[in-house]
Amino acid sequence: MKRAYLNSQRMTLLQAAMVAAMMLGHSAAYGGPGAHGPNGEHLDAPSSAPAAGLARLPDGSVTISKLAQRRMEIRTLLAPASDASETFELPGRVTIDPNSGGRIQSTHGGRIESGPNGLPVVGRIVKKGAVLGYVRHHADPYADAAQRGQLAEITANRKILEQRVTRLESLEGTVPQKDIAAARIELASLVERERQTGGSLVSREALLAPVSGTIARADVVAGQVVDSKDVLFEIVDPSQLLVEATTANPAIGRKVKTAELLGVSGVTLVAVGVGQSMRDGLVPIIFRATKIAQSATPLAVGQPVTILAQSENRIRGIVLPAEAVVKNTANEPVVWIKLSAERYLPQPVRYQALDARSVVITNGLSADNRVVVQGASLIAQIR
Repeated sequence: MKRAYLNSQRMTLLQAAMVAAMMLGHSAAYGGPGAHGPNGEHLDAPSSAPAAGLARLPDGSVTISKLAQRRMEIRTLLAPASDASETFELPGRVTIDPNSGGRIQSTHGGRIESGPNGLPVVGRIVKKGAVLGYVRHHADPYADAAQRGQLAEITANRKILEQRVTRLESLEGTVPQKDIAAARIELASLVERERQTGGSLVSREALLAPVSGTIARADVVAGQVVDSKDVLFEIVDPSQLLVEATTANPAIGRKVKTAELLGVSGVTLVAVGVGQSMRDGLVPIIFRATKIAQSATPLAVGQPVTILAQSENRIRGIVLPAEAVVKNTANEPVVWIKLSAERYLPQPVRYQALDARSVVITNGLSADNRVVVQGASLIAQIR
């Protein structure tokens, strides 16, 4: 009797342990409370997830053990819905400020010669008015021969006129003074004409820096032959650059309130003006780039950039860090929702970039979803 009673007690304890284990596994398979989709649907459905480890389930969700979550530094946030500024993403490029930069071109073609300090290289700082080099002009043989013939004729006339002036001056008192004065004026004019004509045969054009700044472009070497209007040097002031954005919608330019550069830190944009005419079907919007930090990302003239322009219009959505939005295997934007202690589900969303560091989710989330804001890219790699 006693042995039968003990066996009965052991069976009861074993059954209770099995029931507790089944309940524990069943509760772990269900998502935590409060996980709903944008339309109110439940996202905490049961799953056949393993008890521990990393695995992707048939419904697309993943399970991550607590230890793995700590190693991956996963962080979540229960973000409420709020109002945010409407944002436009515009393509653009960095340009020279016409008031602080300039280009050096040759008026006439010729051969490059070094300046007093040699030819400048990219990165050298120059002052306004500094001589960067010379362009030695070369006329074609026929024009050169004609010019030299003209110079010889002028020289011969000058010598004849000098003799006449000397003779008239020796007859001063018997020759009218007005004739002597006229001869002297004619001689001075001929001497200046000879000097100008002779100087043009060996002239060279000095290439002067129009502004102070840094050499951003230098396309010359000593002895190089250049044509007129070729851009030889380009000078910029790195602290004063412009960013030209383009858009096909002329109304956007009048809505812009503030702007930032995507992927460029420490630089703020101030709207300068909006074009009143289209160029290749696009309206230009000019911004002035201003550094707000010493560690700001440097910009280069001609660099393509993406501008995030914020308007005065407001849109309602859920503001999240930009790293919370990742792409799934179908290249769709998704965020990861925490369903339970170790289960995460990808949720397709629609979003707009708010600034260089955050986005606003306009569709796909509800305010009671706990969203992964750090480590989402690592979760997306689990297969």
